[in-house]
Amino acid sequence: MAETASWHVYPLRVRYEETDQMRVVFYGNYLTWFEIGRTEMIRHVGFPYRDIEAAGLMLPVIDVDCRYLKPARYDDVVLICTRIADMSAARLAFESQARLGTEAHMAAGSRIMSEEELAGCELLAAGGTRHMWVNASFKPTRLERAMPELHTWLQNNVQVER
Repeated sequence: MAETASWHVYPLRVRYEETDQMRVVFYGNYLTWFEIGRTEMIRHVGFPYRDIEAAGLMLPVIDVDCRYLKPARYDDVVLICTRIADMSAARLAFESQARLGTEAHMAAGSRIMSEEELAGCELLAAGGTRHMWVNASFKPTRLERAMPELHTWLQNNVQVER
């Protein structure tokens, strides 16, 4: 599939507790933000994790990467940008970014934005996570059998090839 340019964007404000002694966001918090982005994107399209787990599915992280480019600081508005990077019947990969946003972004809330709309928002960190679908016993599970409607949505929304 060719690369397209839309992201689910979830704005948040940096809390004081998320900063370190250097007064910048502690690096581990970006991974928490990536998780917030994933869950909010899936919720936004009608598949809250609560429903996914009720169907007997879990989605543990099996790999993660993050490149830190510029620091976020206390009280900044940060846009957590998330999209589906790749998928198979048993695996799912997300691409994530943290970008510096504005008060207008905060007021607009969770939404889909194009690459062009995000162009003026400075990139702070970029990376992604890779996951495997498993059942309650942590045995690999094929999504198209367990939750075909979610499988179809994911297939139709893969954004980039890896």
